[in-house]
Amino acid sequence: MQQLQQYQYNDSMVFVDLAAFAAMLMAMLIIAIIFAIIGYILSAIIYSNTAKANGFHEIAFMSWIPFINVYMMFAFGAKKSTMEAVKSEALKYTLIFFGLIIISFIPFIGFLSSIALIILMVYFYYRLFFRWTGEQGKSVLFVVLTYITCGIFFFVYGFMKMKKTFVAL
Repeated sequence: MQQLQQYQYNDSMVFVDLAAFAAMLMAMLIIAIIFAIIGYILSAIIYSNTAKANGFHEIAFMSWIPFINVYMMFAFGAKKSTMEAVKSEALKYTLIFFGLIIISFIPFIGFLSSIALIILMVYFYYRLFFRWTGEQGKSVLFVVLTYITCGIFFFVYGFMKMKKTFVAL
């Protein structure tokens, strides 16, 4: 008769595996934080220079404030021509954006809120690319390329266009 193998659950190798998993998880977290900081800095540079090149001097500083810099994206995507109307529309969409983020933590409704948030951001990326290019087809292509490349296309194209004035309203 075969003898059953005895396992000791207080074996030290279990803790080595757990420590290796924790170290790997921590390394991935640190790498993600580094990429997030780099992305934040690059987008702030693009937003700030784009704002200065297109007459948004009084709100260009918002490009450097974390979480509030999304206001710049909505200001660039505004269809209004006066600065007060642009500020009003950007504030409206910024509040909608943060409201959708808060609602996204509620089960089931949060899923719908996340979809609405993605649609909102895709639209405003489209508006920004449209204002840079003046062509609808290119703008749609550039939004798709931005999402396929996880934002790298936005950074590359943004650095090319950030010091130029908008082509379209």
